[in-house]
Amino acid sequence: MQIVNSSTVDFVDKLGTDLTVVNAARVSFDKTSVMLKKACDHDGCGPECRGYTEVLADGDQKLIGYLAAHNHWSPFAHAQVQLRITAPIFVARQLVKHQIGLVWNEVSRRYVSDEPTYFLPTVWRGKPVNGAKQGSHGEVILPDAVLRRVDDLMEDSVEVYNMLMTFGVAAEQARMFLLQNMMTSWYWTGSLYACARICDLRLDAHAQGETTDVAKQIDKICGEHFPHAWSALASWS
Repeated sequence: MQIVNSSTVDFVDKLGTDLTVVNAARVSFDKTSVMLKKACDHDGCGPECRGYTEVLADGDQKLIGYLAAHNHWSPFAHAQVQLRITAPIFVARQLVKHQIGLVWNEVSRRYVSDEPTYFLPTVWRGKPVNGAKQGSHGEVILPDAVLRRVDDLMEDSVEVYNMLMTFGVAAEQARMFLLQNMMTSWYWTGSLYACARICDLRLDAHAQGETTDVAKQIDKICGEHFPHAWSALASWS
């Protein structure tokens, strides 16, 4: 049984650039922008250097800022990103609540019966304070006896699962005895605006730490591929 301590978000593909957002807005006036060519200073360039880099015009950068500031969201929906995310089931079931502008396809344990991987946090958080019904507060140090019991529970669940599979029980039934901290994986494709909505909610100070870990990685990937549009949308930064 493998144990991991974090989720991973991998970039798969994208549709469009910052210019996609600009031109989706400018089409209202039947206008089209193009990237400008800026002479390259050759600092850190590779062998495929063309002598110039492409940059967004100042006016187009200002337009992106205007669109975000005035909640003109539709141009940001024309830029898309596809991610492959691996996270524990209890995190996935929180994130799948984000539906608008997103498509989700997940590994199915009806078809997959390999040894499960479980997630364990490196820090155990305490209960919320002041009567709060969700969230956490501070850190709890668990005694070794409790940690051993956690390990035993995971091992027992895998043993029961494997036993049922050995006796010919269908994977779609045997899976019910696996725990919520089992890792799962899915493709998540959606608009830049939808991804910004995820980060806006999941990077909030009140969000669960494990979902925040995923959102931080989404934030980084989108910022790398859509720097101007993402900077304009990133109200959380």
